Amino acid sequence: MQLITTLRSHGALPEVLPTDEAAAALNRKPQTLRKWACLENGPIRPVRINGRLAWRVADLLALLGGEVA
Repeated sequence: MQLITTLRSHGALPEVLPTDEAAAALNRKPQTLRKWACLENGPIRPVRINGRLAWRVADLLALLGGEVA
C-alpha cells in the first residue's frame, strides 16, 4: 500500500505493476500472486505483457479498498 500511496502522491501511478511490486503493495508474497494467476482462483486477475504477469493498479486499489471479494 505504501508503494501505491507514494506513486499516487507523485502523480506517477502506472497502469500496471509487476508481480513483485504488486505483491509488496498487497503485503503478500509474489508466489501467492503467481498462484492466483496459475490457478485462476484469486480475487484479481493479471494481464500478460510479453509473457510476463502484470497487475492492474485499479484492481489492486479495489482489492485494498475492500471492493473485491
